[in-house]
Amino acid sequence: MLADFPAIPILLSTDMEASKRFYQDTLGLPLLDETEERMLFKCGGDTRLIVSRSSVGTSDTQTQMVWRVPDIRAALADLRARGVQVEEYSAPEPVTTDGIADMGHSWSAWFIDPSRNVLAIIEPKR
Repeated sequence: MLADFPAIPILLSTDMEASKRFYQDTLGLPLLDETEERMLFKCGGDTRLIVSRSSVGTSDTQTQMVWRVPDIRAALADLRARGVQVEEYSAPEPVTTDGIADMGHSWSAWFIDPSRNVLAIIEPKR
């Protein structure tokens, strides 16, 4: 049953104002709704992202959200022009070159939001 319905990721924020600036101003996501405890942003199509207030944030270093893009180099150029710092990684894995890692099935790049959520963009290989 759940395969028929959209999923909405929820990211934790220890600084709602910094998160709002990052997602709305830096990334350019439209803010659809806002309360003291959460913000709702629009992504592509019918996708939504919730950023929720947290006193502790996340301690995970794994990727929490991924955007699939048609051209990772163009997306990285846009992110960098917006002031986003793209992460560089070395061994063991993943290894990036100019911010991009070859993951076998896709090319991937990572960046981190003000509350230390690890975000990524991927371009699937055809």
